[in-house]
Amino acid sequence: MKENVTIEEIASQSGYSLYHFCRVFNLCMGVSVMEYIRARRLSLAATELFKGRKVIDIAVDYGFETSGGFTKAFRKAFGYTPTQYVERKTGYSDVKSVCPTIVERPAFKVAGYGIKTDITGASYTKDIASFWSNYNGENLESKMYKVLNPAKHGEVGLYVPLSEDGNAIYLLGVIVEDFTNVGEDMLTVEIPNAEYAVFTTNPVDTSNDWEQKEFAEVIAGTWKYIFEDWFPGSGYIFDESKFDFEFYDERCHHRQDTVMDIYIPVKKE
Repeated sequence: MKENVTIEEIASQSGYSLYHFCRVFNLCMGVSVMEYIRARRLSLAATELFKGRKVIDIAVDYGFETSGGFTKAFRKAFGYTPTQYVERKTGYSDVKSVCPTIVERPAFKVAGYGIKTDITGASYTKDIASFWSNYNGENLESKMYKVLNPAKHGEVGLYVPLSEDGNAIYLLGVIVEDFTNVGEDMLTVEIPNAEYAVFTTNPVDTSNDWEQKEFAEVIAGTWKYIFEDWFPGSGYIFDESKFDFEFYDERCHHRQDTVMDIYIPVKKE
């Protein structure tokens, strides 16, 4: 944490491609890799404060040129100055775990709408939030169902990598038999046959929450659980050659027991 590391160096240590590492990291942590590194440096610096070291010495150790810059970043991260922080304690709560079902799913086709984004950048989550807002605002869901007329209700949300440097498309679409009715403003992708660990999120009551903030938090917590808690010791590894995706159907429309599914492509270790 005291070294001047790059995303590429970190990804190489993880054993994943740069694209997959940044993608999973954002899903688990909710921030970009470099944002996390900055936060971790501040967190480690916070522990140094309890040892009675000078603020300027700690700041320099963790890459800050001045104590003023360090104090400003520290206050933004923790809400207190370094001196005030020493007198307080912080914590966080864990998300409930869920057990997956292992299934084999044949290849299928998806068509819908999407947005380009860079999953290595700080604007990654904002891009997707903006897309969802536009998707709902323009009622693209109704348009998509009317044009494509899928056999079953249910939207698939997935990322399609465009390059190894982090550029990707976030696509929200429906499963179709073929691409005959696809409009010019739509995107398509073919999902190959794969073995999946399917995680159904813990139910939440969204009957009176039109923004569904709690549901979004549960989904994010489930992704975090999958890669931080479930994979270790599961006997499986992530199959990078396949697509992971989210599936939303009638179970997630403002109900008291709202849930959705996360499909993770896996293979035996």
